[in-house]
Amino acid sequence: MDCKKPIVENPQPVVVEDSIHSNKDPNKPMAEVSENVEPTNKKQQTKKKKEKKVTEPKKKVVPKQVRLMQEALAKLKEEEERQRKEEEERLRREEEERLRQEQLEREAEEARIRRREKKKEIIEQKRREGLPVTRKQKQQAEKLKMFLEQIKRQNQVEEPPQPEVVHESVEENRIDDDKGEPEVVHESEKENFLRSPICCIMGHVDAGKTKLLDCIRGTNVQKGEAGGITQKIGATYLPAENIQERIKELPGADDKKHMKVPGLLLIDTPGHEEFSNLRSRGSSLCDIVVLVVDIMDGLKPQTIESLKLLDSRKTKFIVALNKVDRLCGWKPCPNAPIVKAMKQQSQDVKYQFNKKVEEIVTQFKTQGINTKVNLDENKRMRKTHSIVPISSKSGEGIPDLLSLMVYWTQKSMAEKLTYSNEVQCTVLEVNYVEGLGTTVDVILVNGVLHRGDQIVVCTNHGTPIVTRIQSLLTPEPMKELCVKGKYQHHSEVRAAQAIKITSPHGFKHAMAGTALYVVGPDDDLEEVKEAAMHDMKSVLENNNKSGSNSRSGDKGVCAQASTQGSLEAMLEFLKVQDIPVSGTGIGPIHEKDVRNASVILAFDVKVTKEAQKLADELRVKIFVGDIIHEVIKAYMKNLKEEKEKELAAVAKEAVFPCVLEILPDHIFHKKDPIIVGVKVLRGIVKVGTPLCIRHQRDFVVVGRVESIMNSNRCVDIANMSEEVCIKIVETNLNPQQVKLKSKDELVSHISRRSIDVLNSYYQNDPSVDWKLVQKFKTIFKIL
Repeated sequence: MDCKKPIVENPQPVVVEDSIHSNKDPNKPMAEVSENVEPTNKKQQTKKKKEKKVTEPKKKVVPKQVRLMQEALAKLKEEEERQRKEEEERLRREEEERLRQEQLEREAEEARIRRREKKKEIIEQKRREGLPVTRKQKQQAEKLKMFLEQIKRQNQVEEPPQPEVVHESVEENRIDDDKGEPEVVHESEKENFLRSPICCIMGHVDAGKTKLLDCIRGTNVQKGEAGGITQKIGATYLPAENIQERIKELPGADDKKHMKVPGLLLIDTPGHEEFSNLRSRGSSLCDIVVLVVDIMDGLKPQTIESLKLLDSRKTKFIVALNKVDRLCGWKPCPNAPIVKAMKQQSQDVKYQFNKKVEEIVTQFKTQGINTKVNLDENKRMRKTHSIVPISSKSGEGIPDLLSLMVYWTQKSMAEKLTYSNEVQCTVLEVNYVEGLGTTVDVILVNGVLHRGDQIVVCTNHGTPIVTRIQSLLTPEPMKELCVKGKYQHHSEVRAAQAIKITSPHGFKHAMAGTALYVVGPDDDLEEVKEAAMHDMKSVLENNNKSGSNSRSGDKGVCAQASTQGSLEAMLEFLKVQDIPVSGTGIGPIHEKDVRNASVILAFDVKVTKEAQKLADELRVKIFVGDIIHEVIKAYMKNLKEEKEKELAAVAKEAVFPCVLEILPDHIFHKKDPIIVGVKVLRGIVKVGTPLCIRHQRDFVVVGRVESIMNSNRCVDIANMSEEVCIKIVETNLNPQQVKLKSKDELVSHISRRSIDVLNSYYQNDPSVDWKLVQKFKTIFKIL
């Protein structure tokens, strides 16, 4: 059996020495022995090197691309780990913030409970002391006091001492009247504690409403409006200081008791026909109306509409007779009272003025309204409406108008203007503001709104919005609310004031014209939500939002506007034009709006780049403009062009029914082309109409009408009862088989396709004789 000799990896020197000493020939010299040993050592070294190469693994060389990929993967892992840690840190901070907010809400709720308990204790203490608490008790106490004073004057009886009423601040007594716990207001301050009157500016388009407000405010809002036309409803607050500055030239203006109201809140409404919903909304909120009338034009359609609206609501109004500066020869007297300005005018100007005023007074009388020019004090203001001549361009008569508005409201409406803590707030407009989202502009008529109050707003989706007030924004004094600018932030706002409100989740689908409700600590949220949705049906009817032009699906246009009022006006205009509407929206146009529409009409809104790109890909047409009429006009023009293209494409296939009779002795040519004189018995004949003639029991195609001659001139159409000469080409008629004779009837050769074309494109065309079409269907056996 063969056995391999083990390899000695590390031979020891001892082995070599043994081999040397074990030499059989001891007489050999050492040199020879050394010679014999050296070859053996070399073989062992070579074998050792080979074994080393076998046992030691070879080092692999890593390619550069792999090394770079490994480094990139390592960096990616580090980045993922860093992002994971950041996400964990963010979630931790969010959880801490959520817990902190919950803690704040709990503390706020506890504070509300404490305030409620304190109010109950105060009311209970007053009741124990026998003091008047409810409004009814207060009225009874007043009546008793007056009765005792009357007895005292008559019998000189000493009045028994009355318990002193404890008067507290308005903030501590903001209690619900339905529970018999109203606020307690000091009687001596009742006369002076009035809110600002709300005044609505109304009138026909181009009467100068916005220009009048610009003259009062010292602004130029009209210049920034597209086409100089107001298309939004706005509001402006005039402080008492500014009003006193404007009326200082009037007699008695320096009297400190002249102004008892803190200011005036003016609402500007559009005058165009389609904005009737905004005029209705503005007039429903106001205490008094200024009806602007152009002295050169008198009463116009929208002026008469406004008069009917005011009469139905029993609203008091003042007539501002504008544009007196347009009288020939008028000498401007900037910002002067009208009496002072009239004194500087010539007799000719005064004559023109008196003549125009007489005409306008007569026009008002035809509407059943008595008016009088307020050059001096109108002592019969309850029965006769005052006319104040003004110029919104140079300012004449503006002091008289402001003074009359203040004087009349605080004198005749003191009870209505008395401040109340019960919140009375109405949504004036819903609009989209870049950076703020969908906001609501409200008119706070009474009460106080606080930042953080829980509110309920009606929507058109059947479910009200329940949210909290995030911001209370008002424009600077003497500035317009609907014009984007700097806003003042408030923690609370007292009536009467125009406010822009934002919330964390916005006010999408909120309905303008409905009430805004504040949920109090003792109120049931479900009851408040039910009350908020109660008037949704009536508002929808007033706004004409559920009209016949609204359709579901893709058939129709999508209307998009910056405000709800503008959207309602656009829908009204589309309804009049009988244009179907498939969808509506407020704010900029995004990709989702493009996906859900075939045509978009965008008024005063922006189109995002992504939406425009998607619209180009999907071939969705977007008509953008800052004037409603221009947007719809561009759409109608495009619609007309498309219809004309479609009609041109199917014109050859549209065969109008007609019956022609060949006139005696008017067969001029019997072969191709056939030229005959005919009389149109029924329908109309057009160039290109295919004709056929009855032969025995069937109809034989004669050819196609190439031209029509009427009174020596070529025409395209011949109507019923007309006698014309026609030229028929492309005829395959064999004169030997079918001969044309006088009194023969030629009829248009219709088909199923031609009838379908008439139904699709000429349904409302009066020139189509549909009874004749039905007859031809029977004759040609068309199903």
